Amino acid sequence: MAAASALGAHTGKLDLAVRHVLAGLGHGIHAGRERGAGVEFSEYRAYVPGDEWRRVDWKLLARADRYYVREAERDSHVAAWLVLDASVSMDEPSRSVDGLTKLGCARLLLACVAALAQRQGDAFGLVVCQGERAEVLPAARGPRHLQRVLARLDGVTAGGALPDAAALRAALHFTHASGLVCAAGDWLDWPSPLSEALVRLRRMRHDVRLLCLQTEAEVAGGFDAAPAYRDPERPDGVFRFGRDVRAAYLRNREAHFGTVNAECRRNDVPLLAACIERAPGAILREWLRTAQRRTGRA
Repeated sequence: MAAASALGAHTGKLDLAVRHVLAGLGHGIHAGRERGAGVEFSEYRAYVPGDEWRRVDWKLLARADRYYVREAERDSHVAAWLVLDASVSMDEPSRSVDGLTKLGCARLLLACVAALAQRQGDAFGLVVCQGERAEVLPAARGPRHLQRVLARLDGVTAGGALPDAAALRAALHFTHASGLVCAAGDWLDWPSPLSEALVRLRRMRHDVRLLCLQTEAEVAGGFDAAPAYRDPERPDGVFRFGRDVRAAYLRNREAHFGTVNAECRRNDVPLLAACIERAPGAILREWLRTAQRRTGRA
């Protein structure tokens, strides 16, 4: 909880938070492919915590007295696409960690995936789903592009509902080549045009991985009964969360996510549900490990 509290204060400083989370992460989003034919030296870059020591150029260290890592061009790359649900329900705050929301946690974890893709030399792009739009930052490689992605994530605020099917078809134009799709949301709206688009991408042989973010209060039904609540995506009524409501809420929640999990299993889409109050590094490790067990990647 202490780690989550500390990082909750840095949700607006993604570069700092990403370094913190990745400092102890020893692996990437897929198996490295530096060995074998077609590997040619590309450039040097400064060492960052988590880089493999075997990639450090020791001769350059002796001359420059600084750690540098050799980057290589590969025959093929995995294009990583980060999909962010920025609908208004993602503005749900933690009841125990000040300043922490589902959106803030999603931004941080997707930023970490982008940093891992950059570390591995892969192209990565961003799709922000909010309201009537699905804004796309095209896939590219390199540290400068990582800073562009971090800046865009840093500026995302929650609002509106999810885009419709037409907007998503126009945005998800990267379907011509199989890649990695990491989507973070709360998946309260399921089925939806977004869930259908992600399942369609999986059927097109993309490696689709979903992260379901929720608060501890949502999971346990631990909402305060005193204040009145309004559904941010359906502002047509006000209600209070009394004892009589809690039992029905938990039943409906279990049924909803039972359907979500069943559809993900049926379509071979790994889904990890995690409370945002957990340490981000632990969530990221479990998310990557869950997907890697399915794919057999190291």
